[in-house]
Order: sequence, then structure tokens, then C-alpha cells
Amino acid sequence: MAQLDRRTFLAGAAVVAFDPVTSHWLTSLPENTGAIQIPHLDGELVTDEDALTEAGTDYGNLAHRRPRAVLRPGSVYDVVTVVRFANQHGLTVAVRGQGHSTYGQAQADCGVVIDSRTLATIREVTPEYAVVDAGVQWLDLIRTGLTARVAPPVSTDYLGLSVGGTLSVGGIGGASQRFGMLVDNTIELDVVTGDGRLVTCSADREPELFEAVLGGLGQFAVIVRAKVRLVAAPTMARIYTLTYPQVTDLTAAQRTALADGRFDYLEGQFVPTDDDGFTFVLEAGAWFTTEPPDDDALLAGLAPAGIDVVDMPYFEWLNRLYEEVEQIEALRLSGPWLNVFLPDAATDELVTELLTTLTPADAGGVALLYPTNRSLITRPQVMVPEGPVFFLLALLRAVSPPDDADVVRLIADNDALYARVRAVGGTQYPVNALHLTPADWRAHYGDRWPAVRHTKDRYDPRRVLTPGQGIFEEARGTAR
Repeated sequence: MAQLDRRTFLAGAAVVAFDPVTSHWLTSLPENTGAIQIPHLDGELVTDEDALTEAGTDYGNLAHRRPRAVLRPGSVYDVVTVVRFANQHGLTVAVRGQGHSTYGQAQADCGVVIDSRTLATIREVTPEYAVVDAGVQWLDLIRTGLTARVAPPVSTDYLGLSVGGTLSVGGIGGASQRFGMLVDNTIELDVVTGDGRLVTCSADREPELFEAVLGGLGQFAVIVRAKVRLVAAPTMARIYTLTYPQVTDLTAAQRTALADGRFDYLEGQFVPTDDDGFTFVLEAGAWFTTEPPDDDALLAGLAPAGIDVVDMPYFEWLNRLYEEVEQIEALRLSGPWLNVFLPDAATDELVTELLTTLTPADAGGVALLYPTNRSLITRPQVMVPEGPVFFLLALLRAVSPPDDADVVRLIADNDALYARVRAVGGTQYPVNALHLTPADWRAHYGDRWPAVRHTKDRYDPRRVLTPGQGIFEEARGTAR
């Protein structure tokens, strides 16, 4: 969905007061009641049906936890005001960017959802960095940057995500094998902590908070502005599509390509075949502006069964999935996604075992498999397996036609596969449809759990922020 200007919502009934007895927001201030007038806002707080319904669902269309109000902030100070108000009156707060969570992670049952789309200004673009509001889409930042021949070193496959939402999770893509995740390329943040303080943080200024928020799943502070790294951008992309008959052929070729860093972009996927199986595709890119890459050098030692090579404008490649994802989102299909990180040593065996039962129908929309160098993942909140290399396995399912029984079955399959991943030392990239308890989250963080708990106590002591993750207590509401 496009970014929205707060003036779009002026037709809605704005909230002016809060009744602490009923926990209801009021659009008028009754006389002789205990209702509390809300502080001044540059934007508005609304309770209309459309706003609450939108904030109570997401891209996964699986969890539906409605808030009682939605903040359309007109400034970062509105975020400060609402978070402080939530602390005073026992409310919960979550931030919703472009709504691409999959299982209610950005919902706040009976709380307040902050719609960051009205905080969407690109503040500054230089050859080395950009300063942007949290609600800015990567698509808009890249478009702006490319006019000056610069771009982020890493992009997610779909560019319609908000900067704040992505940095709260990690931000992985085909260039992560050379540059790490988007959180590894973040220089500075402005955040509102769970206790309502506006803080600028970086590696040199409030470093504990900085490291906690990047990949911190919204648990410690709300990102309101980010300073992100930019690099010189090419004009063209040469894309190599290499096919393999077996998944182990694919992973062997990926390891070869990863080891010498020959490609600028490296991913892989399972592509359905007519006989209800898969062929395995290594998808790689080499960027250029004037001198095309050396095909023979890039393909040496990869031994594909099939080769396709195509040149296209760099931006066209980066934005290749935007329209497709927008069309899928409009269908409101259920999306029981699973994204996990596998230790290199366990990848071939686990994925080979998975493929004995996985069908194209159950894989759903897209199934990805590709490696990354662990040394490039520097943010402590992003949990990845031990070892020099790990693989992302992503089953980006879309259940079509809609079928509730299939959804239940596939989420159960996710739970079972995640347990298998954990058993071999793997972790999750937390944008999933999984049944996770606080005990599961403690296992996810492992030895880091005491530090995570301490940081929560320090920056969000009243447990105001992002209840939908269910990390510190069971998420409220019902997810089917």
C-alpha cells in the first residue's frame, strides 16, 4: 500500500479523550466524568472502523487483533506523546509500517497502533548516507538515491517495505552475502523508548540501545528516523539463472560462488516442475555501468544444467517483484510463512529430507534457499547459527484458493520444521507464522536471553511495546 499523508484522514473522527475506567477512546469530552483529555497532537488519533480493521490485520491475513485506536502521527513528538500516555494508563503500543507482518507481530490487541506511513520524509541524501523517516519505503529511497547514482548496498527482494519495519527485523537479501543485512548498514537511529524518551543512538552514542533496537523486533523502542549507508550505484544488472537437477548441486554451486564473492547478488530457489517436483535455481547478479562482466569467469566451476543470462537496468532488477507482491496482497490470501537460518553443515541433509514431503502446492508462493557469510552479521539481536556460513530457507507460502484447514496444517508443518531446525542448531528469521511461547523465545535467544530481558527492563519496563510478538508474555487476542 502506498504511503499516506495524514491529511488523507481528516474526514475521520479524531479522538480527544480517554476513559480509564472502560479503556475507551472518546471523540468528545463528556462533562462530569473521569475521562482524560489527550495531549496535543500534530497528527490525529482515530477510532473509525476502517482504521481499526486495517490495523487489526496484516499481509499474512492469519491473525486479527484489533486495536482501540490508531495514531496517524504528524511528527515524532506524537509518538513520544502516545507512548508516554500508554505508560501512564496501562496501554500497549505497536507500530505498523506497510503492514507486511505475517502473524500479528505488529498488532496491539485493544491497544494503540502507530501508523508510520505519515512519517515518510526523506530528509537527506549524500554520497555516503541517507537520513529518512521510519515510514519511508525502500522503493522511494532507492528511486531518490539513484538520481544521484547512490543506493543502499543491500536491498530486500520486495522494496515496498518501510525502513523502520525492516530495521526492526534485520533486512536480508541477495547482497547480504557481501554486505550483511540492512541493520549492518545502519549508522544512526532516532528512537522513542518504551518509557517514552526520544533518543538519538549510534555505535558511539547510546550504543546499548542502538544495538538492541536493530533487529530488536520493536521490543525496546520505536524507530522514528534512520541514517543508513549508501554506496555508489551501477546502472545495469546482468542476471544469471542457473538450473540444477538436485538441491545438493545447487548448494554446492552456491558455496563455490560465495567463497570467492564473485557475484554482487546471490540467491536461489525451488521452481515447481510439471511432475509435481522442483528444479533448483541459482539466481545471481553482477552489476556494471560501462564494462560488462566476464561471463566465463563468473560461471567457472558452477556446472549448471541450464544457463540463462539477461541484462536489465539496475533499478528494474531491484524492483522486479513490486507489482507481483501488490497483486498478491490485494487478494487477501493467507500467508503462513516460514523463514529459518540453517547451519551450513546441516543444510543439505535437512533440505533433502524436507523435499521428500514438500510439494509445490505446500511450498505455495516462493521457496528460497541461499547462503550468507556469518561474519558480516554484526548486530547481536539478529540470531544466526554458528559457523562461517549459514543458509536462509524461506517458504513464502500463499494459500490459494483460501482453505482454513490448509492454513492450520501448514502452520503445524512450520512448527514441526522449526523444531527440526532448532535441533540442528538453526534459528529463525522472525517474520513467521509459528506458535511461539515465551519459552520458545528464550530458546531462540539462548545465551543472550538475560541481556535481552535486562534491556527490556531498562527501556520498556512496563511492557508497553509490540505485544504481538509474544516474547515476554502471551500475545493477546485470537489467531486462527
